[in-house]
Amino acid sequence: MFVLIEWARYSAPDDFWPIVIILIILCVTGFFGAFYYFHRMRVLADIPTSKIRSAAQGYLELTGEGALMEGPQIFAPLTGKLCTWYHYMIQERRRSRRKSHWATIEQGTSDELFLLIDETGKCVIDPEGASVIPSQTDTWYGSSKRPGKSTSASFLGGKRYRYIEKRMHPGEPLFAIGLYQTVGGASSDFNMNSQVSDLLKVWKSDSESLLKKFDTNKDGQIDMQEWENVRKTALNEIIDKHKEITTAPPVNLLGRTRDRRRPFILSYVSQEGLIKRYKLLSYGLISLFFTSGTFVTWILNLRLSA
Repeated sequence: MFVLIEWARYSAPDDFWPIVIILIILCVTGFFGAFYYFHRMRVLADIPTSKIRSAAQGYLELTGEGALMEGPQIFAPLTGKLCTWYHYMIQERRRSRRKSHWATIEQGTSDELFLLIDETGKCVIDPEGASVIPSQTDTWYGSSKRPGKSTSASFLGGKRYRYIEKRMHPGEPLFAIGLYQTVGGASSDFNMNSQVSDLLKVWKSDSESLLKKFDTNKDGQIDMQEWENVRKTALNEIIDKHKEITTAPPVNLLGRTRDRRRPFILSYVSQEGLIKRYKLLSYGLISLFFTSGTFVTWILNLRLSA
C-alpha cells in the first residue's frame, strides 16, 4: 500500500497519466455496459413467449427449433457443415513493433432465411442485423489463407493463419425475439396510393427507360397525356401485385426492429439462460464501474494533494 501511495504521488507523468486514462475508460465502459445488459435482461424478462399460431403482430419472443427452408441448403464456408446460420473469420498473424497480433483479413455472416418451428407452426427468420448466440464455435490454425479440414481448437506453433467459425444447426433449440409480421394472405395491409407513388418514384429515377416506354410521340419528354398513361400502368401493376399477395398463403416472418430499445436476438441459449447471463454481465460491469471509479478518484486525490 505504501508503494502504491508513493507511486501515485511522485511517479513520472508519463507513467501516471496513462494509467489514469485507462481507469477512466474502464469506469465509463462499466457504467454504460451495465445499463446495456441490464436493459436487455429486462426486455427478455418482460416480454412473454408466444406460440406461432396465436402470436400477435409486433415485438415478441418465440421458442422452438431451427430448420432449413425448401430450396438451396446453407453450408458454413470454412468447415462445409450444414447449418441455419454462420459467421466466420480468417485471421493472419502479423508483427508490429516486435509484437505479434491477429489481423482479420476476411469475414462474413449468413443472411439467408431459415425457419423456427414450434408445435403450432412455422416462422421464417430473417437473421440480418440480429445479435446471435450460436450453438458452436470452432477455432483452428493453418498455414494457408483458405483452411483445410477443421482438426483441433488448440494452437499449433508456427501456423500463420487462424480460422474462426460460429454456427447454428438444423434441429437445435432456438430462442428468438424480434419484430413478428404475417405477410400475404387476404388480411394483408394495402395502401394503394402509397404503393403507386413509390413505384412512380422508382420509374422516375430511370428517366431513359421511362421515355423509351411511354414517350409515344418521341418528343423527348412526358406530356400530360403520356403521364396519365404512366399512372394507369403503375396502378394496374400494383393491383396485380396485390392480387398475387392476397391469394398467396400467409407467411410468418421474424426480423429486426427499427427501435434500438428493442433488440433482435437469435440464441441457442434459452430465455432463462440469457437472462442469467445478462444479469451476471451487468453485475460484473457495475462492479468494474465502482472499483475503477473509486481507485482513480483515490489516486487523483493523492496526486493533487502531494
